[in-house]
Amino acid sequence: MMIYGIGLDSEGRCLHYHTKCDVVALKCNKCKEYFACYQCHNQLQNHPFEPVSKEDEAPVICGSCRHFLTFDEYKKGVCPYCHHAFNPKCQVHETIYFKE
Repeated sequence: MMIYGIGLDSEGRCLHYHTKCDVVALKCNKCKEYFACYQCHNQLQNHPFEPVSKEDEAPVICGSCRHFLTFDEYKKGVCPYCHHAFNPKCQVHETIYFKE
């Protein structure tokens, strides 16, 4: 699965979010594509980022190992497959990416 964004590195970090732990790609509910962040999405698409349901079977991709993750797997803060840590500050933006 492709991860989209601006200035991406090999683990999906983008121009906007590029700390060691910024390795998740998030699914837009409208276009069903995965982006490094909502800002990249909004700059690259002709529609605003739409949050995906927390019940979606794969709302997140780990940029480090490229495994699809459920919301519950993502919320644990580390990838269950490669054990790469995720940025805990992403919870501040949770309502941008996920809906009930």
